[in-house]
Amino acid sequence: MVKLRLRDNEKIQDAVKRFRKLVEHAGIKKEMRRREYYEKPSEISRRNRRRAERRARLARLNPNGTTTTNSMTGP
Repeated sequence: MVKLRLRDNEKIQDAVKRFRKLVEHAGIKKEMRRREYYEKPSEISRRNRRRAERRARLARLNPNGTTTTNSMTGP
């Protein structure tokens, strides 16, 4: 649960901004999106299996753990 206390002389906009950051950091928005619709247990396990396969594939392709971007490559 996220708790927010207004500081002395704090603007409402600043408090709302802090609240949004706290909610984002706590993972509440992510949880709400996940629970928006019912997901069958088989779909959950399928999603988890695909995530694990993707992690394993990335680890196999890039064993040192760093990500590379080809933003500057061109013809």
